[in-house]
Amino acid sequence: MKIAIIGAGFAGLSAVRVLRSFGHDVVAYEKCPDVGGVWSATRRYPGLTTQNTKDTYSLSELPMPKHFPQWPTSAQVQDYMEHYVDRFDLTPYLRLSTEVTRADPRAEGGWSITTRPAEGGEEVTSEVDYLVVANGIFCEPFVPQYDGRAEFEAAGGRVRAPSEVHSAEEAAGQDVVVVGYGKSACDIAAGLSDAAGSTTVVARQLIWKMPRKLGGALNYKYLMLTRLGEGLFEYLRPNKVEKVLHGPLKPVRNSMLGQLAWVATKQDSLKSLGLVPEGGFERIARSTVSLTTDGFFAKVKEGSISVVRDTHITRLGAVDGRPVAELADGTTRPADLVVCATGFRQEVPFLPQDVQQRLTDERGNFVLYRQIQPIGIPDLSFCGYNSSFFSPLSAEAAALWIACHLEGMLSLPEPEEQRRLIEERLRWMEERTEGHHARGTNLIPFSMHNVDEILDEVGVTRSKATTAKEWLMPIDPSSYRGMVEEMLARRPAQTQVAASAEGRS
Repeated sequence: MKIAIIGAGFAGLSAVRVLRSFGHDVVAYEKCPDVGGVWSATRRYPGLTTQNTKDTYSLSELPMPKHFPQWPTSAQVQDYMEHYVDRFDLTPYLRLSTEVTRADPRAEGGWSITTRPAEGGEEVTSEVDYLVVANGIFCEPFVPQYDGRAEFEAAGGRVRAPSEVHSAEEAAGQDVVVVGYGKSACDIAAGLSDAAGSTTVVARQLIWKMPRKLGGALNYKYLMLTRLGEGLFEYLRPNKVEKVLHGPLKPVRNSMLGQLAWVATKQDSLKSLGLVPEGGFERIARSTVSLTTDGFFAKVKEGSISVVRDTHITRLGAVDGRPVAELADGTTRPADLVVCATGFRQEVPFLPQDVQQRLTDERGNFVLYRQIQPIGIPDLSFCGYNSSFFSPLSAEAAALWIACHLEGMLSLPEPEEQRRLIEERLRWMEERTEGHHARGTNLIPFSMHNVDEILDEVGVTRSKATTAKEWLMPIDPSSYRGMVEEMLARRPAQTQVAASAEGRS
């Protein structure tokens, strides 16, 4: 089939690699000048690193380089992805600096894809049999619409998303206000604070953060990046071990979470800083698990970063000709630069409105079976809409699912049953995350549950010994190497004959 892929991050590259392996004619469009998605050089901000350690955040067929630090920088991740492209000769199938402006379904099947150079120019339309959307769930930063912004900017103030601030020098000597308290907010606050005149973090709600190394020694990957760490949080459909953890052993499980809260509070001096979040440590996994930014709490302690908790910006403006941010607690903060680390919008602006409406429910959630397949919209799949701790591995699993689906190798429930399962999951996700579930695409902390469900449906063979090991040891993506080759060998005989004949021609 002739397949168009939108995006060249982990999901887009995985789709190119896997679908090419199955013999499809693919092309991936990426509006950035480089591969990487969220790791593109165009979106790099001071302090940006991975949440995962390098040995858990990789594609199955290519480990991260040994010389990388435990938590690679954004530049190193992008370099790794360039190496992946070279390793599997994907460059001929990539169209960088190319934006997809429209993707229109054709009456006879397939899609008309309209593209143009990212810097502007003439549009070109091509026809494909199938479309894979891999633009990522972090495609567009969300920046609140503040009252008074025109007055604020007239006084010299600037409002930016983190990805729009590329160096600390942009904040040199200025008063910086960072909105948010997630990882990106704390990362960029720490990254700008040495150069800035002042740095204030405005947090509507504090969240629990996990130290990278508990007690300065135990890497958090041994706690949170294992199946046991995932199992501490109650899943929609718990497995046998998890039923015990949340049944007879629930007091033990509660004690473990309590100990983690105690260690985090003590290690980061949260009580003395007045930064103990509300609620139990279980809320750390409400919608994500945020790591403590290196040096952040030390900078709060020394006064180079101040945190204003339980409030938000109500208005931007100017006082005596200087830009300021007005807070709900009645105070005003000088603010030459306001950085809004306030999340992302999950958007597919290239799809027609009627298609977008069919893709989502009345609450705006994406209605996707396995976070991959829409119901009733032919010739379309999503890859990478299953954001997790192990996003590269999750993307590979989704790409393999799509390839097997196109081969007719999957036995799927009827559409109405699919819809029921999707609705059940969405209701559960909305409740447990208090609505912070990225329109139904954020799976954290249940990353391996999603990988398991996808690979079980595909029929990939997995070693019981490996799965057992993953209960106590961090997930190793290289353990899943070879799953593409396994499914290629199991394709229907007529498909293999046709592919062989095509290769000879």
